[in-house]
Amino acid sequence: MKKDLISIKDLTRQEIMGLFNVAKSLKKNPLSKNASLAGKSLALVFQKPSNRTRVSFEVGVFQLGGNAIYLGPDEVKLGVRESFKDAAKVLGRYADGIVARTFSHDDVVNMAKFSSAPVINGLSDLLHPCQGLSDLFTIEEIFGKKKIKIAFVGDGNNVLHSLLIGSSILARDIHIATPKGSEPDSGILNEAKKYAAKSKSKIIVGNDPKKCVEQADIIYTDVWVSMGEKSKKVDMETFKAFQVNEELLTCAKKDVLVMHCLPAHRGEEITDAVMDSKSSIVYDQAENRLHVQKAILLKLLGG
Repeated sequence: MKKDLISIKDLTRQEIMGLFNVAKSLKKNPLSKNASLAGKSLALVFQKPSNRTRVSFEVGVFQLGGNAIYLGPDEVKLGVRESFKDAAKVLGRYADGIVARTFSHDDVVNMAKFSSAPVINGLSDLLHPCQGLSDLFTIEEIFGKKKIKIAFVGDGNNVLHSLLIGSSILARDIHIATPKGSEPDSGILNEAKKYAAKSKSKIIVGNDPKKCVEQADIIYTDVWVSMGEKSKKVDMETFKAFQVNEELLTCAKKDVLVMHCLPAHRGEEITDAVMDSKSSIVYDQAENRLHVQKAILLKLLGG
């Protein structure tokens, strides 16, 4: 039976740690002669343009012996030129796996429903599981099983949603500070709290960025207006208090590390001084997209 990755909750804690172990091995030997996906093809069906998601999947499947086919926003025009159902049924017969990067979360869910090949959520407006898994791998790489505090400051978006679910499954404490009205989705938050109750981890949601980052080991931020949300009304004056800058870092631990999933709007949610500082592990987490996604491909397509 095929397995999809639409949300991190599609994986058990054991499966996530298994992915991390494979990713760790692949990172040590990224160009080893691993041809596990030889002769297999991966369709990248993107409604939104991408840098890291596209390149990391294309490079990753190539390094594993397979082939990637990119179908951008102007090529398939899903839901306009062709229905998701028809595209999914056909692509599932051509390709061994599909990465779908969509606006509506329902679209990636439907892609998985009708495709006979495994579907990986490469980002939807609700979730970004590949990013979340890569970020949690990066944290695991640095801190191991040590009890730490993750502080997310900014907008309650798809990246935060996946971090919430993944952190609660893996027993990581996460504190969140957003402007009022920009809190994470209530359904996602309730799901994460159920996982947190089982793993005995903490989820704290508030509106005070300085309080949020007190004693934090990690400060995470993302853009205030995500791709595809240009119609979203954001009070930039309100969000300015949530900027990750040198002043905010003084409220956290002295050796606090800073994460951002990129692309960054430098000067808005994060300053150059922080982005380019020794506290930043932004490019480490970006690199880890490649290694974690290779592990995902091996799990779902490798048989």
